[in-house]
Amino acid sequence: MSMRTAQPHCGRRFPLIPSLVLNFSCMLGNCVRIPKKCVAQYKDESSMLRNRRGQINSGEQSPVSTHHESTQENTEDDRLSEGDSQSLNGTSAQHDQGIYSPKNEAQSTAFFLLVVFLAFSTRLYKIMEPPHVCWDETHFGKMGSYYINRTFFFDVHPPLGKMLIGLAGYMTGYDGTYPFLKPGDKYEHHNYWGMRGFCASLGSCLPPFAYLTVLELSQSSTAALITAAVLAFDTGCITISQYILLDPILMFFIMGAVLSMVKFNRQRYRPFSAPWWFWLVLTGVNLSGALGVKFVGLFVILLVGMNTAWDLWSLLGDLHLSLMDFGKHLLSRVFGLILLPLFLYVTIFAVHFVVLNKSGPGDGFFSSAFQSRLIGNNLHNASMPEYLAYGSIITVKNLRIAGGYLHSHWHLYPEGVGAKQQQVTAYLHKDYNNMWLVHRSNDSDEPDLVRHGDIIRLEHKETTRNLHSHLHEAPLTKKHFQVTGYGINGTGDPNDLWQVEVCGGRKGDLVKVLRSKVRFLHRATGCVLYSSGKTLPKWGWEQVEITCSPYLKETPNSQWNIEDHINTKCTPPFPHLKKINNNNCGNSGLKPKDNEMSSKPWHWPINYQGLRFSGVNETEYRVYLLGNPVIWWLNLVSLGLYVVMVAVASLALRRGVQLDKRRIEHCRVLMEGGGLLLLGWFLHYVPFYTMGRILYYHHYFPAMLFSSMLTGITLDTLLQSADLWLRPPYSHWLLRGGQAMLFLAILDSFYMFHPLSYGMRGPLAHDPDSTMAGLKWMDSWEF
Repeated sequence: MSMRTAQPHCGRRFPLIPSLVLNFSCMLGNCVRIPKKCVAQYKDESSMLRNRRGQINSGEQSPVSTHHESTQENTEDDRLSEGDSQSLNGTSAQHDQGIYSPKNEAQSTAFFLLVVFLAFSTRLYKIMEPPHVCWDETHFGKMGSYYINRTFFFDVHPPLGKMLIGLAGYMTGYDGTYPFLKPGDKYEHHNYWGMRGFCASLGSCLPPFAYLTVLELSQSSTAALITAAVLAFDTGCITISQYILLDPILMFFIMGAVLSMVKFNRQRYRPFSAPWWFWLVLTGVNLSGALGVKFVGLFVILLVGMNTAWDLWSLLGDLHLSLMDFGKHLLSRVFGLILLPLFLYVTIFAVHFVVLNKSGPGDGFFSSAFQSRLIGNNLHNASMPEYLAYGSIITVKNLRIAGGYLHSHWHLYPEGVGAKQQQVTAYLHKDYNNMWLVHRSNDSDEPDLVRHGDIIRLEHKETTRNLHSHLHEAPLTKKHFQVTGYGINGTGDPNDLWQVEVCGGRKGDLVKVLRSKVRFLHRATGCVLYSSGKTLPKWGWEQVEITCSPYLKETPNSQWNIEDHINTKCTPPFPHLKKINNNNCGNSGLKPKDNEMSSKPWHWPINYQGLRFSGVNETEYRVYLLGNPVIWWLNLVSLGLYVVMVAVASLALRRGVQLDKRRIEHCRVLMEGGGLLLLGWFLHYVPFYTMGRILYYHHYFPAMLFSSMLTGITLDTLLQSADLWLRPPYSHWLLRGGQAMLFLAILDSFYMFHPLSYGMRGPLAHDPDSTMAGLKWMDSWEF
């Protein structure tokens, strides 16, 4: 293949951002081996670039690529330079031809088909067991039913994963009538296999995707097979793929994005070709899919973004590439990796709102105007008084997103939290405790309209307490004042009076129901009624804090609108308010469920603690989410081993140690392929240390994918280096023996721990009669 003689400078030799922990320059090639020659070569290159002339070897033709590929010379120095001057697709043309010979290609294809078979068979086995709701199926199965029934709901995660679950259920005959009330409820005659099978099928794609990714990065079918075996026989990956959950869908898009990115990198020597565009666009599609399932998808977006930024920086340094061509590269990546994913992400939400057109449990999270569009909502095509009047029964909704309804109940603030008076909170769901009576300040309820500047008193309909504030500090926002319910049957004190202010209004303007933005100014203290957005502790039923803010700037937190409005003196009776279950005054805040343990990020890599998916005692069908200990600890050891191997290789190269071409290629795979995977693991794991939310064991699984791929590259490179310690044929025996022992250890550990995924009955592991006796290697395991 014809090439340019000029080599890229040393700073561009690792286009895939090798490692966060290592920042070595001039790793490979003549700059390490032969310093004098490197200096002369650099001078020649500098002279060539200054004269803007492309030096071409004899027999070469003009390149079609914007990047440099190596020549195939017979001298040792030229072979070393080949690893240095490869194209940004991550490998040389000669190496590609060697790997994809008919024999090796057939072997890789056979391995890939084996991986596909093992992945699908391990995840689809016993997919119908247990025949009851397990763990978070109670949430995501229920949300799939909402899509089938077109019932509106609110969830903290983006909608794509739940939409796909609902679609899978609909396509396989599920009618959306099962309630998914709690774990352990029997499915009975309901058709649930389609939703489980869909999630298991996406989870089954992870080992094949990992196989192809590692094969591209390392050009070693053995490294790819090790990776695939680690993922195919991990009990944790199997368990989390077999149930109606978002995790297998999320990991499918994450791995799809990584595979597409790596495939795109290998097309860089053919820019703007059909395969180049295909993998670029597919990367963007997978990025939007990952973010559309969970916000954890932001981590893989960051990984692809860093890779793309380094790629563009390398292109900018190529003086044979015109600025016009560079602009084309830049704009194509902006389209494929920014605009397209953004468009698809917005489209996901558009479909979500179009499909869910019926009133449901998520109405209260959104504005009154939005609720009026939902079929079955009490505001949909409702007939009600247009203007707020005295004597009306109203609900008052805060305008911030998830600001909630002004709410009170019989419970008092506890000792030490302001005055021990009745709690006033913001509640995110519709409820009878959201209703308030509007009174004049002089207790007269003549049928007159409320205007801008009027002084009113709000009485809680259920408890007859007045909305009240005083100079005690608020429970959580200490610079604000406490808001309480005070008095009885309408009697109170001057601290119960509030002035109505229509935002942008003038004195005498009427208060329009649904449409007017209203603020309530406390007459005695001058503060304004405010929803802080902070969640109260358990004594406040984890509802939202209501305060009286001394800061009078207009913000959505201090703005309200009148939603429900009942006044029989002004108009015909308002349609009956739909009854919503109170659910014990709670909400769906994040908190540990029954028989469930939260965990800390340092627990995850060491497999310290799992999660109960089903069953607790010996009479129940038990499923326990726990990674295969042998595999997880092998991954942990491989992380440390990788850092040591890269450090040793870098030191050897830096000191000019004589290395053959094969060893140089091993170093390249470690630095580039391994470095990319280490960065992926870092981005998907370390950010959890900064998060304040409750964390669970399953949050580590995206990072575990990268760790497993790094294990494949690290262990394969280590075994391939057996000839560093032993001479042939002993080095070959060590290589084959090590590979055999590794696969046998993975298979044997899977055989021992497979009941964790496929179900256990009878005595618990601590009982000598248990089938799992002797396998509880850590006291923190609870199977």
